Amino acid sequence: MTSSAYTVDVASTCTGWSQVCPSADRYARSAARRALKHGAPAALWQARLEVAIVLADAGLQRGLNRDYRGVDAPTNVLAFPAWDPRTRVPIGAPILLGDVVLALEIVAREASEQNKPIANHLRHMVVHGVLHLLGYDHMTPIEAAMMEALERSILADLGVSDPYRDPMCSIERVFTSHE
Repeated sequence: MTSSAYTVDVASTCTGWSQVCPSADRYARSAARRALKHGAPAALWQARLEVAIVLADAGLQRGLNRDYRGVDAPTNVLAFPAWDPRTRVPIGAPILLGDVVLALEIVAREASEQNKPIANHLRHMVVHGVLHLLGYDHMTPIEAAMMEALERSILADLGVSDPYRDPMCSIERVFTSHE
């Protein structure tokens, strides 16, 4: 993205984030900006993009997941798109892409289980969520492979090692194992 400007607001509703990852807000902001820079479709290259990242606890996120997705359990990351690509936006008007909500307990547990720093897993989950806001998905093997490749590229640009180096962590592997 060459001419676009973007605003990333980070709100922490859970004090635990600052305890387990003191720079969580800075990591989240930089990961979101990088995902916007590398993941935005050409139609958005001239737009002013806005994203909100919420660093929450599992309780808040579980309620959101239940109320909006019908799943009464927390997950690592939820993305709530506010932008519809079919919507015409006046020239110069900002585009509110939506919100990304992370659950501390889930992100921390996964980082521990996968033997990776929580800061790296946080950045991965933010990148993943922002790509969902931009319209990327992993519902088919082709979509999963494309999204995963973009995640790897963005994370490498942030200095984060490949989160899918273990084949059992692959989105594509998860998708195909449920077929």
